Amino acid sequence: MQGKRIVLCASRKLDEMTALIEKQGGIPLVRSAQGTVFSKEEELIQEIRDIIRMKPDWMMFTTGIGVETLLEAAERGGVKEQWLETIRQAKIAVRGYKTVAALKKIGVSFVAESDDGTTRGLIRSLQSFSFTGKRVVVQLHGDTAPTLKQFLLECGALYTELLPYRHVAPDDDVLETLYDEIIEQQVDAVCFTTAMQVRFFFSFAKEKKDVERLRRAFSEKVVACAVGKVTAEALSEEGIQRIVSPELERMGAMIVTLAKYFEQR
Repeated sequence: MQGKRIVLCASRKLDEMTALIEKQGGIPLVRSAQGTVFSKEEELIQEIRDIIRMKPDWMMFTTGIGVETLLEAAERGGVKEQWLETIRQAKIAVRGYKTVAALKKIGVSFVAESDDGTTRGLIRSLQSFSFTGKRVVVQLHGDTAPTLKQFLLECGALYTELLPYRHVAPDDDVLETLYDEIIEQQVDAVCFTTAMQVRFFFSFAKEKKDVERLRRAFSEKVVACAVGKVTAEALSEEGIQRIVSPELERMGAMIVTLAKYFEQR
């Protein structure tokens, strides 16, 4: 990684990652594409009440922290028991081991589970079920799941998204700087630590820049790096084919894996 300019799109653990990059001889650049996260508070409690009244046939959970946040909100709203009953009466599908652990903690079992922790894996596990006319609620963390939504709608589901948090996009100035650096090949790699960062950056490129030029830059010189499977999947859905990602889904492991990638080139 000696002399390589490495962009960090994260907004947390920056000191740790910056130190790791510098230790490997790289030059860290912070271009946060995470945006700002706000708790929805009363709005979320109302959405939970609406879902309790809906009596969904299916509930799909994609993050452990989402499961916990919804339970806390239901408790604040005085509807914890009704919320738990709603979950237990529905068929449950899950993505990710943290999500499985969070559901087990509240005694909820599931009928479908992603085999590899990705949305595509979750879709594979749902192939044998019929969703025609079924009320399906999908809990997301803030990142949209376009392939899952498309699959369920094409299967005839009545689709509802439930997001515990509200995400506000990062400043366009930061995204524009990052876009220009990639296009002009002024950086060697871009590290994404959440799928949300990927969505914000590529949405900006699609709306205000030339997204095809961006994809070409990633295929030719600039390396796209993802902290884990879900973030890598988001990059893949945006048309990025070369993605460096660690087996152990940790930020430190991501930097070490990227350093090894450059050593082997």
